[in-house]
Amino acid sequence: MAEKQKIRLTPVSVFHYFRLVYRSILCIGAIVLYILGLVHKRSLILDSIEQMPALVAIIWLVFVVEMILRFFPSKLESPGSQKQFRQNYIKTGKTDLRTQDNNSTMLVAFIWICFNAVFGVLYMLDVFDDAFMIMMCCVYSVCDMICILFFCPFQSWFLKNKCCSSCRIYNWDYAMMFTPLFFIKNLYAWSLLGLSLLLMLRWEVTFYRYPERFSPHTNEYLSCKNCTEKLCTHKKQLKSLWVKIAELTAERVKFLSK
Repeated sequence: MAEKQKIRLTPVSVFHYFRLVYRSILCIGAIVLYILGLVHKRSLILDSIEQMPALVAIIWLVFVVEMILRFFPSKLESPGSQKQFRQNYIKTGKTDLRTQDNNSTMLVAFIWICFNAVFGVLYMLDVFDDAFMIMMCCVYSVCDMICILFFCPFQSWFLKNKCCSSCRIYNWDYAMMFTPLFFIKNLYAWSLLGLSLLLMLRWEVTFYRYPERFSPHTNEYLSCKNCTEKLCTHKKQLKSLWVKIAELTAERVKFLSK
């Protein structure tokens, strides 16, 4: 029997994991500081921001650079965000457009706005503070990478796209990530939110001007053979691993129950 070929992570996927690691570190730190702040009845997150301005500036700069790079073609970014550029449009010869249903897209936007509006109302009622909103941004940043690498509820439950490459809202990620910053009166916060909204606006304008770039039916760049990410094979391996773990667990439980 021929030995199964191992699927190696592509440079794009490695970059995704790198972002997952440092975002997770930030998220864990923010959660720990927030919980300790509740215990000591003081905002340790805000205290840390005031005490470590250089670190805050570095974190801010990292996200700013990430967003600025999205405005330009990059080989380290997912095809999902790169399909907007003219150089990545490869004609298939088909002219009938098959783009994502706008109803489902608007539904995602509506749900996201309503979900975060709850936190906004509680913030205005002084139930939550700036520290909580910052912590939520950190949580969202990790969830963003989980959606790319492991499981995306928007893809599975609403948009029904085959993979991230054909995702209609791929470049909404930073705007969604920084939504809680809308309520924080701070230059760092509003600059991140403003840049993320500008990135989203550019994406939407490009979609409505050149919808053919966003459809696998008309853009060969989005085909599996041209994919530089290969996350689908990676996700299949992860699913197989979980199935094996479930089978081994079931066998162990059956053995112990005898």
